Amino acid sequence: MKSRYKLIELKSTKLSIRQQCGLLSIPRSSFYDQPREEKPENLEIMRLMDKHLLEHHTEGVMSMVYFLADFGFFVNPKRIRRLFRIMGRETMYRRRNLTKAGQREHIHPYLLRNLSVERPNQVWATDIT
Repeated sequence: MKSRYKLIELKSTKLSIRQQCGLLSIPRSSFYDQPREEKPENLEIMRLMDKHLLEHHTEGVMSMVYFLADFGFFVNPKRIRRLFRIMGRETMYRRRNLTKAGQREHIHPYLLRNLSVERPNQVWATDIT
């Protein structure tokens, strides 16, 4: 998307900026909008979070809220989640629907399909869940 913004010529005599944005399928309002820099307070919070998460990498949003409160930063969980997204942090729990069709690496074959069970104790099954 950013590469399309570079194609727009501001001093073009043939096409207006509105027409150029229309041809490139980009919204004209986002062409004029400049992204804001992050506030210094947020940068300090992210620095503290990053330093803490290097040693405690499994802590989540709520524990980070309590951790920052000890340093005098009273922030809500939504702000921490937004800063996590900016930092590229993701939670480390299992995602949903791992065994959908098409994801063959998560589907295990049924090993007893062509086996004829003819005597007792030939096949055992355990469930560890």
